[in-house]
Amino acid sequence: MKISIIFCALLVLGACNTRDTNTAGGTSVETQYITRTDTIYLVRNAAITPANSYSDLFLDSTSLGKFYDADKTGQDLTRDIKSFYNYRNFQYAWFTSQGFTEQAKGFWNLQDKLGSKAPKSLRNKMDTLLNNDSLVISRFDTSVLQTEMALTRAYIEFYAANREKTHFAGIPAENAIPIMKMNTMDLADSLSRQPSDTSMGGGADQYSRLKQKLQYYMQMAKGDSSPAINIKANQFKKGSSSAAVTVLKKKLIRSGDLPAGDTSSMYNDSLAMAVQRYQTKNGMVATGKITDTLIRDMNVPAKQRLQQLIINLYRAQWMPVNRETNYVAVNIPDFLLTVYENNQPVFDIPVAVGKEGTGTTIFTGDMNQVVFSPYWNIPASIVRNEILPKMKANPKYLESRNMERMGGPDSLPVIRQKPGKENALGRVKFLFPNRYDIYLHDTNNKEIFNKSVRAVSHGCIRLQEPEKLANYILRNDKSWTPEKIHAAMEGSKEQYVKVSPAVPVWITYYTAWVDDSGLMHYRDDIYKHDAETGRMIFL
Repeated sequence: MKISIIFCALLVLGACNTRDTNTAGGTSVETQYITRTDTIYLVRNAAITPANSYSDLFLDSTSLGKFYDADKTGQDLTRDIKSFYNYRNFQYAWFTSQGFTEQAKGFWNLQDKLGSKAPKSLRNKMDTLLNNDSLVISRFDTSVLQTEMALTRAYIEFYAANREKTHFAGIPAENAIPIMKMNTMDLADSLSRQPSDTSMGGGADQYSRLKQKLQYYMQMAKGDSSPAINIKANQFKKGSSSAAVTVLKKKLIRSGDLPAGDTSSMYNDSLAMAVQRYQTKNGMVATGKITDTLIRDMNVPAKQRLQQLIINLYRAQWMPVNRETNYVAVNIPDFLLTVYENNQPVFDIPVAVGKEGTGTTIFTGDMNQVVFSPYWNIPASIVRNEILPKMKANPKYLESRNMERMGGPDSLPVIRQKPGKENALGRVKFLFPNRYDIYLHDTNNKEIFNKSVRAVSHGCIRLQEPEKLANYILRNDKSWTPEKIHAAMEGSKEQYVKVSPAVPVWITYYTAWVDDSGLMHYRDDIYKHDAETGRMIFL
């Protein structure tokens, strides 16, 4: 395998030793390249230090050498792995002390989607680690160190076989993973010049759409000198005037929600419509009125919005290229499921997602079964932490909640909840097999949909209108009429129905995205993923 590695410059092959000066984070960095016939690989990049590195974990060359020896890695692959870590100055690519990097989770989902054949030992290890919600890594943990290097080997092999099917097809394998913190504007400029195929996925992918918005938001961040909006919620009604209204209008013009030219101090109909438009695309109740939430959101600096866009661009880069035409998508921060047909949104269903600590995971799958009147096979963690204490306090607790014990040791019994009104899964669930045991389901607690923030579950996704989704998913199965579906949902017998063909499901975490009409949307970072990534990539 031969992989040419380019670090922000075009190199002339054939030279024995080459030097190149690049800018990273506003600092001049000299990178040395060693040329061997048609392959270039990098000398260790000493400009990366623990103070400016992307990851806070580093390995040493001895560990890497031992990995080569034990793994019996071929010469070409050994050179590629060495170059990969030289480029990073031997910092980890897939872990930090707080667990997986976003790129690690993205890569693992990608190789699942594209059918990569990672070693079984690595798959088993990843299954264990990915289901650990409180993963903390020590630099002395040799087990994780081995997983780090095994992931790198799997990634380099994956990249060689599948690069044209990814959003990072136009760049070397190393460049898809950040190496060091950078100034926001420098990083934005670097990403805007990064080659990419914006035609992939028919232009429907968030990566392509966000990339196209980058230059515009860079200009906004450069020219953002407007003062903060200083208006109290509901202070003004239509027809009233204030200098603060002019500030609000200028911000709405910059965000594209108010036509240019109206900068008067009057709260008029056009302002109310612009406010309503802004509220709609930012997940607020579209009243057209000035609220505390609106003011807080509009006072977010343009530079911070640019950072949010960059973070989500990185996130989108590791999602599979979306070549589907009919699929179901859930965006966790938006608390919304959207059904797409022929690449067009058909309808939305409000959802509730996992709470912080048991958050819903980003991944893709294929819905292949609908289960009416389901049993709830209660996860061991819930049995241990919630059910057992209640059983000790009330010997009849299981009976009172329509639950039954199916066996298992006394210390941790196997428990399930029978179909019925008490069932936590409600009347139907939708299965798309995955290692996280996440699925869509009904809920008997409809009050949660009265809230705007609905991060409440143990990880699965609750639906406000499950019957609507069931009718749509089974619309081509003539044996399942709406009447039969309703009866099955109201029954007491569990029924499995095969979905053919399976329906692709995309679970995403976009706090910044572009909709089908080209409008930019922002949402709150409910799991603090943006905050963690921002600390790793921005100076």
